[in-house]
Amino acid sequence: MMGKPITHKHILAKFGEKMQKVRKAKGISQEELAARLSMHRNYIGMIERGERNPTIRTLYKVSKALGVDSCELLPF
Repeated sequence: MMGKPITHKHILAKFGEKMQKVRKAKGISQEELAARLSMHRNYIGMIERGERNPTIRTLYKVSKALGVDSCELLPF
């Protein structure tokens, strides 16, 4: 028997947690990451809290700004 189904909200929350963990490990603030991406800091916070669903393009940009491969942000 399989476990609980993974919801859209769960995926967004887990991605946000992973993104925040990598960002903090790199010593990058939300403000700095936002500046690197030419995005608003509030948007970065919303992604990290699982409130926004970033596009694949944004995922790519975030990974490059953090200096990691995109796949490092996805496994939860």
